[in-house]
Order: sequence, then structure tokens, then C-alpha cells
Amino acid sequence: MRKHVWGVLLVPLIGLAAGCAKKTPSPPPPTVVAAPPLQRQVSDWDDYVGRFEATDSVDVRPRVSGYVQRVSFKDGQLVRRGQPLFQIDPRPYQAALDQAAGQEARAAATLEDAKVELARSQALLAAKATSQQDVDSRRAAELQAEADLKAARAQVATARLNLGFTHIVAPIEGRISDSRAQPGNLVTQDSTVMTTVVALDPIRFAFQAPEDLLLKYQRANGRNGSDGAPVQIRLQDETSYSWNGRIAFVDNAVDNGSGTIRAYALAPNHALFLKPGMFGHMRLQSSTPHAALLVPDQAVVTDMTRQLLDVVTPGGVVAQRPVQLGPLVEGLRVVRSGLQASDRVIISGIQRARPGEKVTVIAGRIAPNPGAAAQPDLGPPPGSATFSQ
Repeated sequence: MRKHVWGVLLVPLIGLAAGCAKKTPSPPPPTVVAAPPLQRQVSDWDDYVGRFEATDSVDVRPRVSGYVQRVSFKDGQLVRRGQPLFQIDPRPYQAALDQAAGQEARAAATLEDAKVELARSQALLAAKATSQQDVDSRRAAELQAEADLKAARAQVATARLNLGFTHIVAPIEGRISDSRAQPGNLVTQDSTVMTTVVALDPIRFAFQAPEDLLLKYQRANGRNGSDGAPVQIRLQDETSYSWNGRIAFVDNAVDNGSGTIRAYALAPNHALFLKPGMFGHMRLQSSTPHAALLVPDQAVVTDMTRQLLDVVTPGGVVAQRPVQLGPLVEGLRVVRSGLQASDRVIISGIQRARPGEKVTVIAGRIAPNPGAAAQPDLGPPPGSATFSQ
């Protein structure tokens, strides 16, 4: 009877031991998508923020005081150089001119009389009918009369200028502001701002460049740096760089406080669409086209101070490559060093990849995103390009 019980108990124990002896199957390798980096020719661009400025801006002030008689323009219109703008009451200045002309005529008559008297005195001296002192006095009177005539002529010229200044004309060609002096208003010489005229074609785009970029341009292009270099500009509401221009000015000194240097580009503005004070982004080409490797920006892994890319080795094992990154090109990140054209970069499933472990690879393809081309990347340090195309 006991033998039978023991036999019944041993059967499940043997089955349990056999079950424990079986191994749990290992999970399959994780699946990732990998692709070789995209190869293409790119040009590096540096991106700047700035504002448009008028090439010339003139505050129109009167050169004589008086009451405004007439305003000869419409607020905001385009004016040409020399076009009449204001008329100041000319009557007081016409009277001053007439008075100066009378003084000139009187001085001229006095001079003629002095010349006659001198000639008569010299004739009498030859006949020994007068003294040398009298001749000298007549000569001094003639010289004084000549000086008085010159002073009177200067007074006439001044009075004529003042009369001309009552006609105020546009000093430059451009768009005029509103009139700040209406008929009947009293304006003061060299003080009252009557209106403003700005020149808009071409227009300036002013910006600040850091010192290290200035050094880069000078080492690449000589002492003049980026003078004359083409630029492209986009406005605040634009997605593409639709305005072209050229660097026209780089200042002669770097600001000690900010470490930047002032510069501006000139851009054509035939339709006068661009206005002073508008905000914009400008890009300046900082290199000639060169071959580059590009990967999706989301494929980059940051490890403390390093940037890494996960790649799949020929044996199907994940490896990490420290890389040096460049700017963005149509949504893709330029890899300056640390990556080979034959490497397979993991572009999807990065969170499942572990360095040193095997993975199942699905072949993918890296493609640019043209819609991202207009979004400048301001991440890289100033010493490198901030944008590429």
C-alpha cells in the first residue's frame, strides 16, 4: 500500500522537475530604422537680426524766421530734390533786400565822388596848388569808399539769401512726413522742425556682427572682410528670403562693451515697400559650396557635453559615434566630423537601441524638408555658421 502512495507522489514531482529544467526563450532584438547620411553640396550662412534704416533722413528746418504762408505738398507724398515745400512770408526780407540795395547804391556813389576828388587833388599837386597831405587824405577817402561798397554788396548778398530762404524746398529725394507747420504758424530759424524727408531707395539693413565672425570673414576674404558680399533678407511675416542686397559698410572699431561691430547692407527698394524701423532676418554666405553629411536633428543624442549618433555596425550591433555638428539645412543637421558616408545612422527607434546590443535593422532613407529651410537655427556658437543652404 505504501509503495503505491509513493509512486503516486513521485509522478508530479518528476514532472515539476522536468518543467524547471526548461529555459525561458530570450526576446528578439529590437527593431530600428537606419539609413546612411544624406550627402549633398551646401553653403554655410550666418544669420543676423536687424532693422531697416533710411540711407538719408533730413529734418526740414527754416533758415529764416517768419510766418508760414503756404504748404505745397501732401502729407506722406514722394518728393524730388528741390521741390517746393513751404513758403514763409517774404515781404520783410524783400524790404531788407531793397534797403541793402539802396545802401549799395549810396556806397557806389560815394566811391565815385572819392575817385573824382582824388584825381582833382593830384592835378592840383602837379600844379603845386595843394599839398601832399591833401592828396593822401583823398586817397584814404577813396579806399574807405571802396571798403564801404564791398560791405554794402555783402549786405545785399545776405539779404538776397534770406529772401531765397523763405522758399523752402526738399533737400533730398524721398518720402516726406506730415507737415508740422501750417499757414499762419510762426517758425523760428534753425529751430522749428517743419517736416522730415527720408530716402528709401536703396534702403539700409543695419545689424551688429560679433567679433569672432568678423575675424572669420577677414581671414577668409582679406582685410575688407565681407564688404560687398551678397546678403538675403526676410521680413518678420515672411517664410523665405525674398530681399537681396550687399554689404556696404563695416565700422572701423569693435564696441568694447558688447564685443560687436556695426555694419549695414544696402537693398534695392524700388516699390518703397520697405520702411525704416522694420524688423528682419538677414543671412550672409560664409563659405563656398562644399560636400557635407546630413542627418535628422532628432537622431542626435546629447550626453553631457557631447553630441552622439547611434550607428549600426556591419554585424548588426549598436555603436555610438561622438560627432561635431554644424548648422541646419532644410531640417537636417550637418555633421562636420565623426561620421562616415558608409555608416548606417539610426533615425527611428533610438530609445530601443542600446550600445553593444544587436538590433534588427529596417532600411530607411533620409530626405530633406524644404519647408524648414526658412527657419534659421541660432543654436551653434557665433564662430560657426548659423544657417546653411
